[in-house]
Amino acid sequence: MPGPHDLDPASSPRAMLGAELRFRRKQADKTQDELGAPLFVSGSFIGQLEAGTRRMQPEQAREIDRVLGTDGYFERNCRAGTETGYPDHFIAAAEAEATATQIRQYAPLLIPGLLQTERYARAVSRGFLPTATAEDIEALVAPRLERARLLTNPTKPLLWTVLDESVLRRRIGGPAIMAEALGHIAGLARRHRIVVQVLPHAAGAHPASNGALKLMSFEDAPPLAYLEGLGTGQLVDDPGTVANYQLTYDFVVATALPPESSLALIESTAEDYGHDDQ
Repeated sequence: MPGPHDLDPASSPRAMLGAELRFRRKQADKTQDELGAPLFVSGSFIGQLEAGTRRMQPEQAREIDRVLGTDGYFERNCRAGTETGYPDHFIAAAEAEATATQIRQYAPLLIPGLLQTERYARAVSRGFLPTATAEDIEALVAPRLERARLLTNPTKPLLWTVLDESVLRRRIGGPAIMAEALGHIAGLARRHRIVVQVLPHAAGAHPASNGALKLMSFEDAPPLAYLEGLGTGQLVDDPGTVANYQLTYDFVVATALPPESSLALIESTAEDYGHDDQ
């Protein structure tokens, strides 16, 4: 049955499923809130499914089929593209990241995945899993490098990253790898592809002291926040909670060094690592 797919169905299986959901919902003359009620989710969550920023779960698909009378269509198709290579707790965040127009993040300990070089990513993965096989490590590195291809687009998404100074000082893989990794970030900043700031140790306590924070904005869906811990992750869509995290990020930005001073610190630290390697 043809329908007015507002998303590009060719962009991803989720986009195709979301476009079909929007068409079938409107055909049934239901609002997003009305469809969300029997699923015990908000109307904004339905909007995120339609926008392709959230993955439809099988139990949700079954209920959508029941409410919309779609004869199992969504249950049959919601598993498309489930092999991602990402840890289970990060799948939804990675999928949202791929459709975001803006990504703003605070990184307290490690260079974020989108900015990692191959050797840095491999060293991080080896540090997390010291007894893993080489094949297992490569299975972690490959999707991380694939994610970084987002930055091959010259303008989207806007990426604004605040790195804690600890990220610069923590030697992952040795001085040569650190020099390369920081040089990569500096190069992206020099080309005006990203905005990067450094939160210096001298800043002391701050609102994001408890951990990493990622905020994602979209053209046609509400913003999301992603919080990550040791082997865990949480994607947050409650508007009030996301607004509080946005304020937290604003405080971090206000406390961090200005972009030019941050870039100078990143480049000088990379140079120091280069000298150490020699």
